[in-house]
Amino acid sequence: MLLAEAGCVFVALLLYLSGFLGQAKIICALKGSSVDLPCSLTHPTSSKKWYNTHWNGQKFVPREISVDRNRVMYDKSEESNSTLTINDLRENDTNEYDCRDATDNSEWNWLSDISLRVTDLQVKVIPVTATEGQRVTLICGTSCDLTENPTTYIWYKNGAFLYQDSSPWYQHLVSSEEAVRYSCAVKGYEDLRAPEVSVDSVTSTCFSVTYAEGRMCSSEQPCSITYPTELHVEVMSTTRSGQSVKLTCNTSCTLTDPKPTYTWFKNGNFETYNHISTSSPSVDSYSCAVKGHEDLRSPAVCTEGKNCWSVNYVSRRICALEGSSVDIYGDYSYPTGHSKPKFEYAIRKTGKGHPESLIEDAHHVEYHENMENQHILRIKNLTKSDSAEYRVSFLINDPEQQHSGFPGVTLIVTALTVKVTPSAVVTEGQRVTLTCSTSCPLTDTTYIWYQNRRPLTPPESQNKHLVLDPVSSQHAGNYSCAVKTLQHINSPEETLTVTGTWTLAAAAGTAAVLLAIILLSVFLWIRRKRTSTKPLGPGTPDNMVQLNPGPVYDNISAVGQSPIPAAQSKPTEQPDLHYGSVCFSKNQEVPLYSTVQPAQPQRQEEVQYAAVNFNRPNNDAGLSD
Repeated sequence: MLLAEAGCVFVALLLYLSGFLGQAKIICALKGSSVDLPCSLTHPTSSKKWYNTHWNGQKFVPREISVDRNRVMYDKSEESNSTLTINDLRENDTNEYDCRDATDNSEWNWLSDISLRVTDLQVKVIPVTATEGQRVTLICGTSCDLTENPTTYIWYKNGAFLYQDSSPWYQHLVSSEEAVRYSCAVKGYEDLRAPEVSVDSVTSTCFSVTYAEGRMCSSEQPCSITYPTELHVEVMSTTRSGQSVKLTCNTSCTLTDPKPTYTWFKNGNFETYNHISTSSPSVDSYSCAVKGHEDLRSPAVCTEGKNCWSVNYVSRRICALEGSSVDIYGDYSYPTGHSKPKFEYAIRKTGKGHPESLIEDAHHVEYHENMENQHILRIKNLTKSDSAEYRVSFLINDPEQQHSGFPGVTLIVTALTVKVTPSAVVTEGQRVTLTCSTSCPLTDTTYIWYQNRRPLTPPESQNKHLVLDPVSSQHAGNYSCAVKTLQHINSPEETLTVTGTWTLAAAAGTAAVLLAIILLSVFLWIRRKRTSTKPLGPGTPDNMVQLNPGPVYDNISAVGQSPIPAAQSKPTEQPDLHYGSVCFSKNQEVPLYSTVQPAQPQRQEEVQYAAVNFNRPNNDAGLSD
């Protein structure tokens, strides 16, 4: 409103235009992966070819791409769409690519159709500025925003799977007691892991990191690098009048490289390296960073007091819980003589190079401002889709003084989860640790634990971690956690099962008894089998039948035959004639078989023998029974 009264035309500041080079489509892909580049010809012909750019010492000139039908290939036929496929991407594949008709003799336009960027994953280490001890934040990052937006980042600890989440952040507590190596990967490309990183030490001014390999090292050998925790810009006048100043990037940390290269930013945009000189007073703001670690920038300063366009955020990285609200504070200054500016907010999400305007919404997004040149962005009812980089920019009328506001504030929205170590199923007497886990470090580090939805009151030393040592059956149940300031936001419940040692003993005893019963049953069955097949001797019981050849004492008539007198009891010698003796109990009254009649008792009751005489019939059919 004030600028309108002054007759100024509002120009919305366009920030971080990753498509700055015309209409070229920027594609960022992982080193070692594959990429398909579409041909933009509207009328494909058989003479179409793919080119990339080559610097001949004076200018960029086109160079036809060699096809090897293995790593680099495309179909040149008129019917095909001539998509260029590059497998096993290498760093030298980074270039500008153009698909054109080979008969087109028009001057080469270096603003090509596609700009391909090849990057590898790198674990970036950022110290936590809050007083949380020796903590750092690890970020799984790339030198450009991947075109295929990662849905999940996977973290590895000492080569083993550790954690996965949609956020590229992971918090690490530095400990001198163990050497821990971290790596990360993008889901779907697990074989393209970032080189391992270990954090050696963190102080108030420095932190040291060891890289296994990668672009941070000049060779394939591991390298250790010390980075500054804090940086500041020093303004020095180079003339007596003070109209020319020199800016120096300083730190109290002793760096690995005694002559480090510094990156300079003007109004948030890259300007140059090492030192910078400018006139004073200037309406521009300046900040610096160590080259290769631009995430750690110094606060922006003016060459004279606060007489410039500048934005500094109270917190550059914010971790917030899903379902909560967050305030993003930005301190700003503007040149003397200018009316108080208006602002706009923009967001840039991971994987998207272009910022998007942030629209105010009473139910979700609110803007506030106080009298201390501080702008406040409030986001309510956070969801994971709110994770992004937020920046505020001025609405000014001079394109020369455009301030990008980048890097802005990185907001990560996380949920609470309960992790159980060593396992969710344990035995009495073990040590169990329950961790209230997030994908980024929260500012509120006081946690509340619940067992079966009832709050617990552990010692103060057990906040983020609930230690049960030794664990017992009374610890079994459902556990959840929350932070003290947001007790209404609980984690999902995790069930802890505790198996008693007596149960294991009882199970072992039961198994032993069952095994003994089985063995005894087998033994008895074998013994019975052997007994049933053993020939019966003289001591055969009265109710047993013995079929053995023996002397003939009395006669028993066969089926269908008349009794034979005793005098004729001697059998005729015939080869088919069978003999046998039948033994009956003394009290046997019922015949054993309907076809065999028991012998009549003799004078002496103790005689238990009888002769069975089977005459050979003329027709074998009579013995069919």
